[in-house]
Amino acid sequence: MYAILVVNIIVIGIAVERTIWLFFQAGMNRKDVMRRIEKHVRDGELDRAKGLVAKHKAPLAKVIAAGLGTQGQGQDAAMMLMNEASLMEIPKIEARVGYLVMFSNISTLLGLLGTIVGLIRSFSAVASASASEKATELARGISEAMNCTAFGLIVAISALLMYAWLQNRAHSLVDDVRMASTSLRNVISEVKW
Repeated sequence: MYAILVVNIIVIGIAVERTIWLFFQAGMNRKDVMRRIEKHVRDGELDRAKGLVAKHKAPLAKVIAAGLGTQGQGQDAAMMLMNEASLMEIPKIEARVGYLVMFSNISTLLGLLGTIVGLIRSFSAVASASASEKATELARGISEAMNCTAFGLIVAISALLMYAWLQNRAHSLVDDVRMASTSLRNVISEVKW
């Protein structure tokens, strides 16, 4: 049970850190930002477009800033630098989310191990106990076994739910980065870059 508790603490730590980063620090309203960036680029107000993303630390802002910093170098340079920035930012988005699946499996296996250990203890105790103590020892061992199973499953299920929720958000942010790159490339191809 203590090992499952340690896994649960790790799962909670990862889930809290990733929730804060993915939902509050890494997110931007892609449609609104891109609408404003496209307007500034088409109007020749590149400094305003750069200023719009410079104040953000989100991965999307860093990718857009990489593309905007290539004026005069051509569309290909903008695309290459946005791709490079994407390759650096996407792993930050997806970081540590996959560990939740691993810890879900570990907690399930630890629960199973606790079940087996509890059953072994109960049968060992029954073998050496007097007739009046057999029922008590058997019940104690089975109770320990079932508690380990239940706790392991509770941790596993909660870790899988957090994984699904955070993975969905990570995919959404990665899609935003890719769509913004494509939108900016299209705008750059329309204006004299």
